[in-house]
Amino acid sequence: MIRIDLRVELNYEVEAPGADFIFNVQAARTPRQTIVAEGLMLNQAVPQRMHTDQASGNRYLYVHALPGGLRLVYSATVDLAHHFAEPAGIAEVPICDLPPEAIGYIYPSRYCQSDMLTRLAIGEFGNLRQGYARVLAIQDWVRNSVKFTTNSSNSNTSAIDTLAQHVGVCRDFAHLMIALCRAVNIPARFASGTDYGADPALGLPDFQAYVEVYLGDRWYIFDPSGTAIPMGFVRFGTGRDAADVSFATIFGTVRSPAPGIRAVAVNDPAHGMVLPYPCHAALSTDGVRDGPLFVASR
Repeated sequence: MIRIDLRVELNYEVEAPGADFIFNVQAARTPRQTIVAEGLMLNQAVPQRMHTDQASGNRYLYVHALPGGLRLVYSATVDLAHHFAEPAGIAEVPICDLPPEAIGYIYPSRYCQSDMLTRLAIGEFGNLRQGYARVLAIQDWVRNSVKFTTNSSNSNTSAIDTLAQHVGVCRDFAHLMIALCRAVNIPARFASGTDYGADPALGLPDFQAYVEVYLGDRWYIFDPSGTAIPMGFVRFGTGRDAADVSFATIFGTVRSPAPGIRAVAVNDPAHGMVLPYPCHAALSTDGVRDGPLFVASR
């Protein structure tokens, strides 16, 4: 088991007459991601409205902030009991057999224009053996085609832009991989969380964007940027692309420094807790689909 102690700090200077925020910075609850303890603090004494999306598990905090300083601190201890699978045994799922909640992730979206990449995707990956190995080939193609470059893109950069520019950050790698997967009818979704194990030379710890692909009977984790250790990812949210899972959607005028992120793994083998490590097995923190809900596999 992996145990992660994490802390997220966001600071804003809110201009008059105030601003509305929708935050998505709380760890999601999944069959294999358990929140042991958590706390959230706001420095402004304003109403807080919480909502958990039943389909995705995304947790949203709605706040109307007053003019002045706004500080949010979220801390949590999260246990990850990954499902491990042999990649060679994981098949793609025919469209007719996909669960309803996966169908929406085969269509184009704002930042993942899969309909514009069909010819490229079929040419590169159409003749490959279907299954986990084909998705891994897509991940490796993206990783080899794009150079990770800090501050090389912005919030409007799409998969098509990244393909043309050959540079990007983890968000851009994820969008391009998702678009290519969807272009060959493989459901893929954007996942947001905290990075773990990233090279300090790439900058301060930050939020991590990665990909989850529906194969076999669950969603599996992929990290096309290759900048961190997926076994240490704590999932905050999933969606069609980054527009669905921004850590803060803001309606109003604010100024802010970079987020403060810390994710530390607990090393306590005596209690079954080990440090995340690079792994060639397929990883998932989801469960097997059983009727309308997902349940933990046995």
